[in-house]
Amino acid sequence: MSKDEKKNAIYIGKKGTMNYCLVVVTIFNKGEEECTIRARGRSISKAVDVAEITKHRFLPDIVEIADVTIGSEVLDSDGQPKTVSTIDILMKRKV
Repeated sequence: MSKDEKKNAIYIGKKGTMNYCLVVVTIFNKGEEECTIRARGRSISKAVDVAEITKHRFLPDIVEIADVTIGSEVLDSDGQPKTVSTIDILMKRKV
């Protein structure tokens, strides 16, 4: 993962959906070319909502969803391995 990729990565957590939408809009208004929305587990549906709301409501003529990557991670929970789903949504400025 490159430094720029980390800088423009948004990790979805417990905050409200609109808070994350505002972060994505801010990143693109600063002139950045791309932004990655990352989530795992139960936050995946919120990550999809953030991408879709931003794309359709806030920046419809400016950004597009360029790539979606899904996967899983094995976490150690109380000595037991636990598999958690992950998603990365890459949003790019339209050309």
